[in-house]
Amino acid sequence: MKKVKRIINTILSITIIVGIISSCTKDFLEEEQITALDTDYYTTEAGLDDLITGIYQSLKFHFNYEWSYTTTNYGADEFCVGGDRTMEMWNSYNTNLNSLTDHASVLWDNMYGNINSCNIAIQNIPEYYVTSTTKNTRLGEAYFMRAFDYFKLVKQYGGVPIKLYPSTSVEFEFTRNTAEEVYAQVISDFTQATILLPETPAETGRITKWAAQHFLAKAYLFRASELNNDWNSSFVDNDLNMAIKYADSVINCGYHSLAKDYAELWNFTEVDGPNELLPEIILAAQFSNNTATQGRYGNQIHLYYPSIYQTLPGMTRDISGGREFQRMRSTDYALDVFDRVNDSRFWKSYKTRYLCNNPSGAPVWAAGYAPSAELDSTPRFAGGEDAILYIINNAGDNRYTTENIKYRAPHMFIRYFQGESEDLKGGHGNYEVSRFVALSKFCDGSRDGIKSQFGQRDGILARLAETYMIAAEAYGRLGNYDAALPYINALRDRAAYVDGEDRSTHTDGGAAWANNPVANTAEFVSYSNKNTYFESNNIGTTTASTLSAMHLNSTSDIFNSTKDFYDELGASSDADKFMQFILNERSRELMGELMRWEDLARTKTLVLRATTFNDEANPDANKHYLRPIPQDFLDLVRKDGHVLTASEKQAMQNPGW
Repeated sequence: MKKVKRIINTILSITIIVGIISSCTKDFLEEEQITALDTDYYTTEAGLDDLITGIYQSLKFHFNYEWSYTTTNYGADEFCVGGDRTMEMWNSYNTNLNSLTDHASVLWDNMYGNINSCNIAIQNIPEYYVTSTTKNTRLGEAYFMRAFDYFKLVKQYGGVPIKLYPSTSVEFEFTRNTAEEVYAQVISDFTQATILLPETPAETGRITKWAAQHFLAKAYLFRASELNNDWNSSFVDNDLNMAIKYADSVINCGYHSLAKDYAELWNFTEVDGPNELLPEIILAAQFSNNTATQGRYGNQIHLYYPSIYQTLPGMTRDISGGREFQRMRSTDYALDVFDRVNDSRFWKSYKTRYLCNNPSGAPVWAAGYAPSAELDSTPRFAGGEDAILYIINNAGDNRYTTENIKYRAPHMFIRYFQGESEDLKGGHGNYEVSRFVALSKFCDGSRDGIKSQFGQRDGILARLAETYMIAAEAYGRLGNYDAALPYINALRDRAAYVDGEDRSTHTDGGAAWANNPVANTAEFVSYSNKNTYFESNNIGTTTASTLSAMHLNSTSDIFNSTKDFYDELGASSDADKFMQFILNERSRELMGELMRWEDLARTKTLVLRATTFNDEANPDANKHYLRPIPQDFLDLVRKDGHVLTASEKQAMQNPGW
């Protein structure tokens, strides 16, 4: 089933808590009927197959629109608001973030809509599904998806109502289960999925036992984390050991393995190409260029990271450079958490060079700044030549001033000018809220038009590198730091430059323009396959291996690190240093991959890290470790037949909201 392309055109939206997959803003109790079919369709094998396919479609939700990053990346330490402030309340935590805020209810509604479909499948498959060879797989898929959605809910909202049977009529009476009860259900469902699912998928994109075990390990780690300290003490040690057990099972399964080169993960060159079949990928939302299955939005993650380039002289927006919604601007922490000389992950995650694609609009040399007088008033660069350079240097670099960069042909954006002090919050250099070095992991040059928001590359939901991080963190939490080292080193060793590697090479998904018939006839494109590594780092050309610099020889390399912000974060004990190191290493490996807020919330480091590294984030420790329960749910739910009173609504709401 390549890319799970079979869309359900006949799925009935039964009366459910919130509406089904495609109804993204429906009220919690609203009835939505999409077709005239009745529930009997889901007592047939064909109907149940279609239902499961529809459940797969729900994975796309996590990449479809702005909720993808507002609920996962904003308000943390890696990204702050760029030039477009449409969703700034999710970053600043101001009063516009409340129980009426749209994305809080959209997330809630979609998770419950899909849970209802899972409940139908779990109820009907044992009784009505006929084909024995796929019966367990279909049931395992339903258990996995129900666990996946409840896991998302508990990570965002804490305890939520648990519903394990399908809704067949309008229901109003709901109570919140505790977070402890939700985690128990999540772990139970993921465990069922590991038993029922196959080790290898029958068709590309299907969920396997290893995906279930990855998320089972993650659920155990989350339950053992600090956010749950008021009730999880009896679980912690066992949960950490179970996280290790299941992480190890995935790591050693023989089906999944780390990509040899970190760049392979982001080297998207064509729709459904080899980059999307890497064995490191454990679970992905399956997008394609089949417009019938794109859904309402497609994959829109490519929109949110790029900074503005189209308005600079000599530039115009093109498919290879992306459509720049500029929602997320990398913080100084996000740049400085990397060893940018030795860790290739930075340069394989960020875009620092653009080529001139509009030579007729190129800027001209101002008098006195050209290389020679006869070049005054002539274009500074031609089509296909460097037009924009981002220099990611450190404070103390005296090479650049606002004056001397005028002698450079490209537009120069410098992180630190001569004489500027290091500053993890605040302005320096000539980066702007609209122009900043941009994360390039999700660029998509396969789109069918310059203005298109419909990305076509898959959205990665889990990859093996995170499985390694889960095991490492669990060992560290148990105090066995030595056992954590091999897992961390597996990723750090992969991140090192290998002997002979060209460190000036860059790749991102914008490269798919070359295989895109809508784009590949352009005379000039903005995409560059080079970076600014050598100039940014101010070092001579080298192709030597950096393995020795990246490899941790002992735990003392962690505890004595001078590059992990221990002073800024007040980390003094080995346990505190290890946790801050792991969170930093997660940034280095997983930067921008739509999970940071949940990691900082569950470790209760959100307030400390956001206020230390994010220019405007001001989370409240008494409030912002959980999202608000949506007001539309509270307004519609009943207790003993009556609408909730104000005090009853407040009792059902999360603290502080």
